[in-house]
Amino acid sequence: MWRGMIVLAGLLGAAGTAHADSRYFCSADDKEARFTLESGFESTAGHKLNHFRGALIVKESTVFGKRVFESQHLTNHWSRDGELLMEVFDGGEDDTGGATLDLVVVAGERGKPAANFSGTYSLAIAGGAKPYAVEGKVSCGTK
Repeated sequence: MWRGMIVLAGLLGAAGTAHADSRYFCSADDKEARFTLESGFESTAGHKLNHFRGALIVKESTVFGKRVFESQHLTNHWSRDGELLMEVFDGGEDDTGGATLDLVVVAGERGKPAANFSGTYSLAIAGGAKPYAVEGKVSCGTK
């Protein structure tokens, strides 16, 4: 009997997560930076953010060497009909000397939803001793 209840609970839990909530991941690894971002949005109107996390290594910056991102860092996001836009902002802390980091990902193509898609990123670090701005390619997909 307990086995049956456990199986039923597992099926009900899986059915709850099988609905069309959108989960996206994006990553890049080039000479400038390496990062991974993962986000989840509800499928209901407004596409409320369920979760967001990410990590970034800026290869040429000593101010923002390695960073971990959480939901409060995702300042703008848009996901509609195959198009994905995310902006991650890190206001820095005492360890950055007042420098800020802005990472923008633009991927996909409106009207052409796909499981895997590509795009571009732009990364800017401002307020430090030396301004830093780079762009590159990003690969994204859905889970």
